[in-house]
Amino acid sequence: MSTVRTGPQIGLIVQIVLLAGLAATVGIGVAGWVAGLAYGTVTCAVLVRALRRSGSDRLGPADWVTMGRGLLVGGVTALIADALIAGRPAPVVVLVTMTAVALALDAVDGKVARRTGTVSALGARFDMEVDSFLVLMLSFYIAPSVGVWVLAIGLMRYAFLAASWALPWMDRQLPPRYWRKVVAAVQGIMLAVAASQVLPGPLTALVLVAALGMLVESFGRDVGWLWRQRAPRIVPAVVVLPAPVVARRIDRIEDRDMPPAPVLSLR
Repeated sequence: MSTVRTGPQIGLIVQIVLLAGLAATVGIGVAGWVAGLAYGTVTCAVLVRALRRSGSDRLGPADWVTMGRGLLVGGVTALIADALIAGRPAPVVVLVTMTAVALALDAVDGKVARRTGTVSALGARFDMEVDSFLVLMLSFYIAPSVGVWVLAIGLMRYAFLAASWALPWMDRQLPPRYWRKVVAAVQGIMLAVAASQVLPGPLTALVLVAALGMLVESFGRDVGWLWRQRAPRIVPAVVVLPAPVVARRIDRIEDRDMPPAPVLSLR
């Protein structure tokens, strides 16, 4: 079996084992199984394709850490799907614990990549997609109790991605920015705090408003940078000449077009 397929397939097998463990302990229904298996299958297929396109034949050490984070996100997805679709009460302690471990490991995979010299664009993208999907699922989980506006936190990154497909000037590589990473980490932490239900309702809403404000500022800055870097429109220059100059040039053109005058010879 190709090593390209081995890594993602191992992840899919572990995802199934994790779902079985959740079913045996806290319990998940059909909706949870379907959501968890769909997440694991899509992740496996996309990762195989990404490895082939990047020319890599295996996952790096940091990618395995990110894979572990992704497996936890798959478990969170199953629990949230069960709660939202089947109406089964979500085990908050288990859900928040898996979320917290996934967020904590976010600080590990980058360090592992730098120490092992395996930093890659694929690893960075894999890490970003895991973070984005976790934020999306937590937004869906919290929205019924706080308000549908919370979905803006989870959907903003995907709206940005869709806009980059539709608008050519947004399809450009953004420069690295540390604040962007801070904002991404804060979103997960604040959503996890909201999901834990340890804060009163008004304070939870205030925390999420602050998280959304940071996200709007960060994406707004990126959009502004992309707008300034867009290719300028090339407008043909129009030269306005004074009327006397135009008249002289017309006279010269007419003179060149007229046939030469006949020469008369008198003998």
